[in-house]
Amino acid sequence: MNEFIKVVIIEDDEVIRNGYKFLIGETDGYLVTNTYPSFEDAIKGIHNDFPNVILLDIDLPGISGIEAIPRLKKAVPSAQILILTVYDSEDLVFEALCNGASGYITKRTPSNVIISSIREVNEGGGPMSANIARMVIKSFQRNQDSPLSKREMQVLEFIAVGKSRAHIAKELFIELETVKTHIRKIYMKLDVNSKEDALREARKNKLI
Repeated sequence: MNEFIKVVIIEDDEVIRNGYKFLIGETDGYLVTNTYPSFEDAIKGIHNDFPNVILLDIDLPGISGIEAIPRLKKAVPSAQILILTVYDSEDLVFEALCNGASGYITKRTPSNVIISSIREVNEGGGPMSANIARMVIKSFQRNQDSPLSKREMQVLEFIAVGKSRAHIAKELFIELETVKTHIRKIYMKLDVNSKEDALREARKNKLI
């Protein structure tokens, strides 16, 4: 079982849910351990599914996908949550990321990209649809009185679109330890202790 990426799907539309189940289950190296039509159904047994990745819709009956994110993270802290939805509004994207989602892609995403996004998020990345990533990047540096330096804003921008510290170092042509130093300074200046809190604080103060 360890060689498989184990996936749980939470999607209320039965046709779409079964379509994802077939797509993922028929791909080598992936295993769908369970599917659920709602968060309420999922929370009863998801800890026994041992998912590496949770594929989560936003528009669910009862508790929404956005509200479900922190509860799912508490129930299965080792799982990465990948949002797969029709919605691409800026507020929903940032709310999902601030609540702890690791990636955000839309249902217009081609099947092969959905599969690669599951692998990417399982490996610690933060996949986003191209339009979502552009939206996040465009929203940065709105507040000219930001306490963050230009370089720190660049690092925070990469964090927001799900890039790893190693990727940030490569993109900015700096050492990994320098990236870690920038992140510590960002957390200190924003008075936070996590990526989610940093994004939430930056959003609140219109830094992004």
